[in-house]
Amino acid sequence: MSYTTVVVHPLVLLSVVDHYHRIAKDTRRRVIGCLLGELTTKHTLHVTNSFAVPFEEDDKNPKIWFVDHSYLETMFAMFKKVNAREYVVGWYSSGPKLRPTDLQIHEMFRKYAQDPVFVVINVHMNEKELGIPTQAYRSIEEIKGDGKISHITFQHIPSEITAFEAEEVGVEHLLRDITDTKSTSLITTISEKINSLKGLEKRINEIMNYLDKVLEKEIPDNQEILGKIQDIFNIALNLDVQNLFQPIAILNNDQTLIMYLSSMVRAVLALHDLINNKIANKRLEFDLQTKIEEAEERKKNQLEKLKENQKEVQSNQK
Repeated sequence: MSYTTVVVHPLVLLSVVDHYHRIAKDTRRRVIGCLLGELTTKHTLHVTNSFAVPFEEDDKNPKIWFVDHSYLETMFAMFKKVNAREYVVGWYSSGPKLRPTDLQIHEMFRKYAQDPVFVVINVHMNEKELGIPTQAYRSIEEIKGDGKISHITFQHIPSEITAFEAEEVGVEHLLRDITDTKSTSLITTISEKINSLKGLEKRINEIMNYLDKVLEKEIPDNQEILGKIQDIFNIALNLDVQNLFQPIAILNNDQTLIMYLSSMVRAVLALHDLINNKIANKRLEFDLQTKIEEAEERKKNQLEKLKENQKEVQSNQK
């Protein structure tokens, strides 16, 4: 199984959060489970489903841990009957970080997957934190210069969160009750831009901290990482160039003018609706007053006819 990117689907996130709140809420424990999915032709591993696995570990001695193998195999057999395309692709942990026993547990999952993926899902992540709550890893063998295996360690893999169309409908239905209905599309767009800029600032600070540590000889330099950083700066925009600044300023002015004109149009339409509303109210008041006057006139005519009839009756009696 060869993959370069891990895609976690919303059903997995919901299942992990539910597992944690049922088993380890308000404790220092963590929960683990089995990940199910399939590998696409683009070397992307889709994690589409998961289930909890009974797990215990000793807080004082991290080397002591237990995973219920028979439960895992029984649950996977039942899931296989429902969806034959899904198979065991790895395991998850509620984290929030890696632990010393994770490599041992990861090697145990090689019994069910040739190259399992380990996904740390941070269930403690709040809305103020930036980024996604998933970190994916795979195990690699670091080889010494003489060709001998030194040790096995985790390698970080890019991960993302994606949903199929049916999953998007379900997630939107779940989030419908907690969505702020007062926020407009403009506020939502601005909030997304602000969060994106905060995320960019966080990543830049991480790059700065790494380069500072390399310069101070705290960590050895890695030419692959430095090459990636150089690629990032090569594709970054140079905002000091006058030829770039002027078109951005013109575009900003045009967008501001459009917003101003839109506000003016909305104000004129609101005023127009207000005037129409007042005219309609005046017409209703006039029609109501006319109906009242007509009713009073009919009542007055009926009283006069009644009086005339009474006079005729009295005159006939005499």
